[in-house]
Amino acid sequence: MFKPEFPPQEKEPGVIVMQEDSSAGDRVEVALKCLPPYDPAHQWSGDSFPFLYWKIRDYAHAYRSRHVTPLMVAEKIISVTEEFNNKKPPMPFLISFNAEELRTQAAASTLRFEEGEPLSILDGIFMAIKDDIDCYPYPTKGATTWYHEVRPVKEDAVCVSKLRSCGVIFVGKANMHELGFGTTGNNPNYGTVRNPHALDRYTGGSSSGSAALVASGLCSAALGTDAGGSVRIPSSLCGVVGLKTTYGRTDMKGSPCDYGTLEIIGPIASTVEDVMLVYAAILGSSLADRISLNPSPPCLPNLTSYESSDALRFLRLGKYTEWFNDVYSTDISDKCEEVLNLLSQTHGCEAIEIAIPELHEMRTAQVVSFGSESLCTLNPDCEDGKNARLALDTRTNLALFRSFSASDYVASQRVRRRIMYYHMEIFKKVDIIVTPTTGITAPVIPPSSLNQGETNLQVTGYLMQFVVSANLLGLPAISVPIGHDKQGLPIGLQLIGRPWAEASILRLASAVEELCTDSRKRPSTFYDVLKGN
Repeated sequence: MFKPEFPPQEKEPGVIVMQEDSSAGDRVEVALKCLPPYDPAHQWSGDSFPFLYWKIRDYAHAYRSRHVTPLMVAEKIISVTEEFNNKKPPMPFLISFNAEELRTQAAASTLRFEEGEPLSILDGIFMAIKDDIDCYPYPTKGATTWYHEVRPVKEDAVCVSKLRSCGVIFVGKANMHELGFGTTGNNPNYGTVRNPHALDRYTGGSSSGSAALVASGLCSAALGTDAGGSVRIPSSLCGVVGLKTTYGRTDMKGSPCDYGTLEIIGPIASTVEDVMLVYAAILGSSLADRISLNPSPPCLPNLTSYESSDALRFLRLGKYTEWFNDVYSTDISDKCEEVLNLLSQTHGCEAIEIAIPELHEMRTAQVVSFGSESLCTLNPDCEDGKNARLALDTRTNLALFRSFSASDYVASQRVRRRIMYYHMEIFKKVDIIVTPTTGITAPVIPPSSLNQGETNLQVTGYLMQFVVSANLLGLPAISVPIGHDKQGLPIGLQLIGRPWAEASILRLASAVEELCTDSRKRPSTFYDVLKGN
């Protein structure tokens, strides 16, 4: 099996079906109807800060009520970005940033609100795009010093184009681990992004800048890519929400570092609600994937209906205890266990013990698949002399990948088919598999790594401990923040769903988020660009 292939799936209960061929704006309007009623009086009463972060609907209300304009918010973001770059140590959230380009987009959005014609609820919403996704006119460097030289950007990626049609304002290209070849976010080329919760800690990677920008309050949402946990890992370490869709659910055209059969483009946001809105805008399979994968229609949970609550009550949650508890600190497994108990007590969800065979073989198959497919993409340029301009840890990984043989790759795909069979059998008994997102909270950044990079396979192993099955098998998964460890570092809970079942994991993620509201803390590095505090 050389790409994920799924048996036919039953329709999820309590959902609203989205039309892939409708406009992104129309899908966002449908997504809005799935959300609980919005009460601006509650959100804007006094100086109280609602739920740690302003949501997309808060920005939309502020613009429509003339409390603030997109151009005013843009000026605050420009000021903070310049301040971040001058910090010691610097906070290089963005690789490409142009203040005048940002002002131009914000001015156009402001004019639309003045004329009473915003394009959608996403109009005027500030988002960052990971540096391996095309966003014209910015170059796509993949956080290297040379990739943009061999591949100029002429247009937006498909997902970026959909967001632009909704009025989204792009702040620039977010920093990342070079070529997505790492899990920490370390980048000696442009500087290493620091965790807003603790500046001496990594954000996680490879979508490091995307998660940090959202966590720090500068962006409502961001796009990342995920071939080995690269959306979910930084979301967990930074205390935000990150969604990995089913393989083929989003069109990858315009992501030049797309490494074959593992990777998706997914949204990162501060809340499940905002992830749903961005996901609604960007979803839509490519024609090739529609033919080969025959995807089930995309759906969102109708969070306003009794049927949705009933669906939550009947969810069966799979837990492989031996795997679940295999973490660096029991703070992580204890907190995740506490949330499972709350779900059972509050919503009646049933936890069922499962066993997942061949976890070690699964991790090996994922590494061989990722390494072989990424090498296939990059080898022509590396052989043309660009290899010497890569960071040392990237070159180390490429050297490892070159050791894989064709028979290794074929064997990995056979393992993939076998692991898929095991999971499809498990999903006959449970609806969602629940794990910690990572086996470790945000690791310390060694000062010696800032100039040369770092290869630490023990840290990588803990960060990737629970995420690879969703990539190898193409399953949807989401990381939801559920609290903090004893050091005050965020902990994420991962929900892995059946093929095409984004609605089910989003429904459960929303319930988890509500149960854990009081457990979350705002990061120490935070900017309120809406109110300016």
